[in-house]
Amino acid sequence: MKHKSLLIIFISLLTFQLTAQKLQTPDEFLGYKLGSRFTRHHKVVDYFKYIAQNSDKVKFQKYGETNELRTLAVAYVSSASNIKNLETIRKQHLTNAGIENTTELKDKAVVWLSYNVHGNEASSTEASMLTLYKLITENSTYLENTVVIMDPCINPDGRDRYANWYNQVVAAPNNNNPDAREHHEPWPSGRPNHYLFDLNRDWAWATQVETQQRLKVYNKWLPHIHVDFHEQGINNPYYFAPAVEPYHEVITDWQREFQTQIGKNHAKYFDKNGWYYFTKESFDLLYPSYGDTYPTYVGGIGMTYEQAGHGRAGLGITKRDGEVLTLWDRLIHHTTSGISTVEMASKNTAKLNSEFKKYFHDNDFKYKSYVLKGNKSKTNALIALLDKHEIKYGTANGKNVSGYKYDTRSKGSMKTSSSDLVVSTDQPKGRLVKALFEPVAKLSDSITYDITAWSLPYAYGFKAIASEKLVASSPMHLNTTASTPNRNAYAYTFEWNHISDSKLLGDLLQQNFRVRFTRKEMTNSGQNLKAGSLLITRGDNKHIKSFDDAVVTIANKHSKHVSTINSGFSDKGPDMGSSDVREIKNQKIAVLSGDKTSSLSYGEVQYFFEQEINYPYTAINTDDFSANILDNYHTLVIPNGYYGSLFSKSKLDGLKSWIRKGGKVIAIGGANRIFADKKGFGLKSKSSSDDKDKSDKEVELINYEDLERDRIKGSITGAIFKTNIDNSHPLGFGYGTSYFTLKQGAKSYKYLENGYNVVRLENNAAYSGFTGSNAIDDLTKSLIFGEENIGRGSVIYMIDNPLFRAFWDNGKLFFANALFFANPSMKKL
Repeated sequence: MKHKSLLIIFISLLTFQLTAQKLQTPDEFLGYKLGSRFTRHHKVVDYFKYIAQNSDKVKFQKYGETNELRTLAVAYVSSASNIKNLETIRKQHLTNAGIENTTELKDKAVVWLSYNVHGNEASSTEASMLTLYKLITENSTYLENTVVIMDPCINPDGRDRYANWYNQVVAAPNNNNPDAREHHEPWPSGRPNHYLFDLNRDWAWATQVETQQRLKVYNKWLPHIHVDFHEQGINNPYYFAPAVEPYHEVITDWQREFQTQIGKNHAKYFDKNGWYYFTKESFDLLYPSYGDTYPTYVGGIGMTYEQAGHGRAGLGITKRDGEVLTLWDRLIHHTTSGISTVEMASKNTAKLNSEFKKYFHDNDFKYKSYVLKGNKSKTNALIALLDKHEIKYGTANGKNVSGYKYDTRSKGSMKTSSSDLVVSTDQPKGRLVKALFEPVAKLSDSITYDITAWSLPYAYGFKAIASEKLVASSPMHLNTTASTPNRNAYAYTFEWNHISDSKLLGDLLQQNFRVRFTRKEMTNSGQNLKAGSLLITRGDNKHIKSFDDAVVTIANKHSKHVSTINSGFSDKGPDMGSSDVREIKNQKIAVLSGDKTSSLSYGEVQYFFEQEINYPYTAINTDDFSANILDNYHTLVIPNGYYGSLFSKSKLDGLKSWIRKGGKVIAIGGANRIFADKKGFGLKSKSSSDDKDKSDKEVELINYEDLERDRIKGSITGAIFKTNIDNSHPLGFGYGTSYFTLKQGAKSYKYLENGYNVVRLENNAAYSGFTGSNAIDDLTKSLIFGEENIGRGSVIYMIDNPLFRAFWDNGKLFFANALFFANPSMKKL
């Protein structure tokens, strides 16, 4: 037996030597030492392709492209035998999850390593190349029973934005002084993707092409372990699991425990090298759209690893303690933790498989089914999201269901119909369903890293019931509509009740249709047309060739049902010639961008125009902004930002003059501070301290260790509130009388005295999410969305952000209303 063991060791060493002789190291392939410069994405891809072409232990797979046409790819790394049998292993693995039906996997582990989700946290992609090389040479024994899936760069557009900038500005030799320009990225930084979205907040919402394409591959594997490699501030030690509370309650004891085992294994190597690290701090496992939580909610051990560096460190930077942090330091730390993770998977295959199977079969939750009632467009939007996650759903059977009513936060019932959606936890993705649909996520600790509420029925605007019983359902698919022309029609009409309707409107306007909308409800030709309904009359559109066919073609393109009326005379409400039936003009829209704007908020606006409604706009950098430039535009959108002195008194006066002449401003989030409490604008900050005598307030003694917890008393970390809507105002068209808003801060404003308080928070009780005890006092009777007329123009105040991360679907129509309906008497250019 001893001789046999020696023979195995000898063969392994011989294999390692022969493999190492044939394969180039990253240094040899690139022509420079890893850590001496940042490698552009195409060279990283080339190295992975090179290894796959020259090693039977690696298979390269391109799975997509970014917005800027960079390659998205994974490499499968395992033994030659496993690579030949990848599909068999995959199906056996998913059989444990109840998704496939073959023999169960028992003796192999699946590990997924994701690098560089934030583009300027650039050391991990460098580490991916070294990790790949070391796995198939020095550590190939781990691959006998482990399949490692490596995504060398989740965010190539952001990474190349950072790498290209840095390679252009770095001194020769690089300057370690933190003051040097190579340590100060310009706006918008390399962190986000092309649309300036944070891809580490997009796993669950899947709004971005990188996420959408990755999920198609990820859902084919559902790995036992997923690692998301990150970077943090330059002075921080390395972070690895276990995470800190709060943990979501769907996370099992095993998932918690194995994080700790992995962390202890990392510690062994970090201790040996004298590297500092920390665990159980800062990074929790609650918000479901992270690269650690989402994989955890679909059965894996999801973990974040954080190395010091971020976009400041460059090739080297002097830290606060006087030590120099180099790119080599950063990448070797990530390489070490990555290989240590694979080692732990290889040593625990049986337990990983048994616990993985158990995770998918123990779905006994309080709420068994979620029943959702909404219009066709809302249902289609949610179905599209569920399909991305391969979550099963069905249609209701027309019976009554009872349970927790989302809109009242109490027990109730709802009569269902065949168009209502049913999503149950009785399925392989049941735990993910619970995490995404439950009314309130249980918080084990109020100190958390991100928003604490996201429930999809609220986000998509459904009337919903969470039932404690399993609700029977039938198969359901996307609702498609095919309309036909009516050549005798006086006008074609469309409903207006979802953001997808604005995409239709944008298409009509871009194709030079004249489109009208009704400001009041009307009944005409048997059609009940609610305020906001779109009307395309034959008389307005004599210039459109084959008018009927053209309208119907656009309607079918957008899967929208089109109705017709046969007269301009209404049975009830305004006639077609009424002043309450107004034309929607094509607009010239400017969006403020650049320094002082939030890159994330600007990206949300950019994404809205380019991807959600396909409508033209012009981005104007803050450096180039002036009131004079606005004379070429009808509307100015100001994203959330930190504008400070940008809007000096003279600039604000110029802006006000432009508004008086008929201009329209849409201010989002922090942009409202530009106007708040300023002369000539009606937006006033709200503060309960205004009514208190501060001299009577006792000093509260707080222990130093409790300061962080005391600070969050004044915070709102993404909580959901029920608001009231004046849906007779154009800003509220397409809505009912209430709306659930996602509030991300405690800043609040009084009702407008001489304006329209269209969406208002009358009660400060949160329906879901954490609210600090000192933060909610000022929320009662506060403005959410409103409009103030100034001369011939107006300012629309959007205190909460309806475009947040593009996932709060039910808020987007407010923004479309602000663009197309509010203050429609546009200034002449």
